[in-house]
Amino acid sequence: MANQAGPVCRLCRREGTKLFLKGAKCVSNCTFDKRSGLLPGQHGLARRRKPSDYGVQLRAKQRARRLYGVLETQFRRYFERAEASEGVTGTVLLQHLERRLDNVVYRLGFGASRREARQLVSHRHIQVNGRVVNIASAQVRPGDIVEVREKSRKILPVENAQQLLSGGRQSVPDWLSLESEKLRGTVLRLPERQEMESAVDEQLIVEYYSR
Repeated sequence: MANQAGPVCRLCRREGTKLFLKGAKCVSNCTFDKRSGLLPGQHGLARRRKPSDYGVQLRAKQRARRLYGVLETQFRRYFERAEASEGVTGTVLLQHLERRLDNVVYRLGFGASRREARQLVSHRHIQVNGRVVNIASAQVRPGDIVEVREKSRKILPVENAQQLLSGGRQSVPDWLSLESEKLRGTVLRLPERQEMESAVDEQLIVEYYSR
């Protein structure tokens, strides 16, 4: 996930939807709920103009990029890879994003947000197939086993994220299986469209890059 200088709540307001960039705080103490109708910055109260087709496509791309915490160059690289692959370009793009290690750590409930999951990966708290991997963008494959290192299982971020999972505020998608007592998950298969981010309109992203 790219580093974001300054407050991240303004990104949710800019995209008009909660991106859950701060994990549990987005559930219990979120400023978006109070100021969702306002754009960030001093002109937030100004009347919004109807966006052009390009503007709608740009916002769809930016929303997806910020949801997954990917820089522009890397996001475009994912799109180019998806475009060159077999299958529906938009769906393949989302599969590439979902298969990022930081996203899988988040989906398994080891981190309360993708930002937090990235920190867990970069700080060497996560293993893939028994080996420590500290590259957040690493792509997992069906059959891979992702787990929290044994000496890291009692750290506060992991325990807090597990509370969100057990409390029903977050669920593990069907393309992953979780052994919660061992803090271990297995990638069963590639995700299907209904199991990925519903806030992303991949068709608009394809149109944006096809201009």
